[in-house]
Amino acid sequence: MARALLIVLDSVGCGGAADAAAYGDAGSDTLGHIAEACADGRGDRAGLRSGPLELPNLVRLGLAHACEISTGRPLAGAKKPAQPEGRWGYGVEVSQGKDTPSGHWEIAGCPVPFQWGYFTDLENAFPPELVAGIVKEGALPGILGNKHASGTVIIDELGPEHIRTGKPICYTSVDSVLQIAAHEEHFGLDRLYALCKIVRGLVDPLRIGRVIARPFVGSPEEGFTRTANRKDFAIPPPDETILDRLIAQGRSVVTVGKIGDIFAHRATGTEIKPFGNAAMLDAALEAWDGLPDGGFCFVNLVDFDTEFGHRRDIPGYAAALEAFDRRLPHIEAALRPGDIAVVTADHGNDPSWPGTDHTREHVPILAFGPGIGTEPLGRRSSFADIAASLGTFLGIGPVGPGRSW
Repeated sequence: MARALLIVLDSVGCGGAADAAAYGDAGSDTLGHIAEACADGRGDRAGLRSGPLELPNLVRLGLAHACEISTGRPLAGAKKPAQPEGRWGYGVEVSQGKDTPSGHWEIAGCPVPFQWGYFTDLENAFPPELVAGIVKEGALPGILGNKHASGTVIIDELGPEHIRTGKPICYTSVDSVLQIAAHEEHFGLDRLYALCKIVRGLVDPLRIGRVIARPFVGSPEEGFTRTANRKDFAIPPPDETILDRLIAQGRSVVTVGKIGDIFAHRATGTEIKPFGNAAMLDAALEAWDGLPDGGFCFVNLVDFDTEFGHRRDIPGYAAALEAFDRRLPHIEAALRPGDIAVVTADHGNDPSWPGTDHTREHVPILAFGPGIGTEPLGRRSSFADIAASLGTFLGIGPVGPGRSW
């Protein structure tokens, strides 16, 4: 019986979204702009990487073909083969957003049927009644921040006052999110998680997608560093996903990275959450090695987004892509006859783009494995085509409104 491995390269979009202008993102292209920057030297960093973007394995499987049909432009520096070795195409998001839950839920067969709530004011972002509720129910002396901000910047800015006053740092972005940063030792990690659970209930009526705990350590003198103990408190998907169908039919499911948080820990099977792309791939391949026939492994590699996209770090993003590319032969070697692997993304986060937020883009879709074939997948009118296809492949029937390839 077949097994399926689904890897989401968090934020690795491939441009071209027709509705990008509605999100302020017309012309954004995460992969395309990184490749162009590497070709002209902006992707160089001493001791890290230099020269053109080198993704020979992804390109061999069809990445350059997918990027070109998505945007109409060649991927800079890519030596595109005449015939890729995988099946390749790109997905168009139908959900109204450019956020993590929307992208992942749609990939899993559940496009978001509603409009997310957002905190649109850049300063005093949260309604006064919400702030009052957080302070009262969290038994807090107050909150800091209350604005749109980069997580690393606001921790540097307000970390000393947070330690001095005991007030947590609350901030947001253009995504449907409320983030709470607190010091693991001075505030307490368990206390931060408990506060996020309280806030999750307070923002449910506002349809806020995620409340995120952002713990950090350090001191004003030596600086602050966010830790691996981030935790997302998300709304559960409003309808069935491929995870629900698999668990209902008794299949083995392993989820790696923040997949458990994104799906509110519903039908997420065995959850593994190491820190960093390399460790998550190691954990995924170890779990894959013992996954029985009919099983499903769902992986999110978040570093592309959090470490490099939001920080607008082109060389770091390029180096992370190249590191993943070097792991692809190991992934291919782990596939048995009858297995399939799919590599895709959930949205864009163009590190050359103004601001620090996600970008509305198409996502590449690469499918490969023994006997999978080399036919083009073309334009997929919804990310949900992935769940429909994997459900059919795994013998549980297509899941969601997508069209199976």
